[in-house]
This record gives sequence, structure tokens and C-alpha cells, in this order.
Amino acid sequence: DNIIKGHHEGANKLEEVLHWCDELGVEIFSIWIFSLDNFKRASHEVEGILGLIEGKMRELVTIEGLHANQIKVRAMGQIELLPPSLQEAIRHAEEATQNYDKFILNVAVAYGGREEIIEAFRGHLKAESESGKTVRQIADELTVDKITPYLYTSNLPDPELIIRTSGEVRLSGFLLWQSVYSEFYFCDTYWPSFRKIDFLRALRAYSQRKRRFGK
Repeated sequence: DNIIKGHHEGANKLEEVLHWCDELGVEIFSIWIFSLDNFKRASHEVEGILGLIEGKMRELVTIEGLHANQIKVRAMGQIELLPPSLQEAIRHAEEATQNYDKFILNVAVAYGGREEIIEAFRGHLKAESESGKTVRQIADELTVDKITPYLYTSNLPDPELIIRTSGEVRLSGFLLWQSVYSEFYFCDTYWPSFRKIDFLRALRAYSQRKRRFGK
């Protein structure tokens, strides 16, 4: 149907955008392709979308440019909720590119920003409690830096620019923790129709802003 067709066109857009990133010197690109809320859609639609994602993950590994440009693929989200065949496709893409270091592609799938933060706190609490600390001690010592290592993006810098396409003027939970100082660019163009000129406009708008980091 039209929804699956739109997702198919969106999946094909990724390779084009990765080429633009390479041309323009962008070193980390994160894309949110399936949220936890998306599981609430009609079952045939969910199956269709996840099937597309699986196909794209398998296709990525065969793209010559992926290897030529040393693109490391990283998935972030509750991957364990996905069908086993998709989990395997993701694992294969990650393993095939794990030693690359020129460019990082973060693929957010089965991802939710609130859930990421909950998982991070859970990881921190487990680690601290295993060291014999009381709940009060853990609470008293809690800082931002104690949580950051348990995020999906723990070893990466926070995003400098977040582009929201399709005329949506909201964050929808994407990288909630990491985006505290990010700049935002909202674009009316739908993702499958996103053009290089749209990308350039977003980068130009970002370059003209003075980042204040809360100061």
C-alpha cells in the first residue's frame, strides 16, 4: 500500500544522503527509522516496514561505497524486540563494519528516547548496587556524567544539528538526553523527497547560529 511504498522510498533515500555527508565532511549521521510507538500500528504495516528495514540492512553491507568510505553501522534501540531475522541482519551489518572509523551511521530502530534514559538509569543503578552501595548513596552521588556511559551513544559526541523533515515541529523523543544543546532545523519536505538543497540549507542555517550551550 501507499504507506509501505513511502517507507520503501525513504529507505532508498539513505544511500543518497550518506553520499552528501561524505561530500560535505559530515562524520556522524543518525537516522530514526522505527520507533517503539510504531509497534502500535496495524500488524501488516509493522511487518511490512520491518521487512523493508531488514532488506535495507542486508543491502547496506553489499554497497561498495559503504566499505570504500569506511562507514561504521551502529544500531541503537531495543533490538531484542525485533524479529530474529532482522536482529541477525543488524548484527551482520555491525560486525562487517566494526573496524571502520571514517564515518559513523547510527540507525535508531525500536527506539524511544524515554526508554533509552530508563535503560541508562537501570544500568547505572545495577552497577552501583553491585558495588555494595545503598540507594541513598547512589542517589547522593548521582550526576549527569554517571548516566551518560549507559546511553546508546555513550562513546559519541552529542548531536550538533537535528533535522526534522515532513513539516513536523516536535522532537518526538529522539535523543532526548543528548539533544539538550543541539540546534534544530525544521523542513517541510517529506523524507523520501528530501533533496541536497534541503540538506545544504539546514547546514547553512546551522553554520549561521551562535551555539550558546545554555549560557
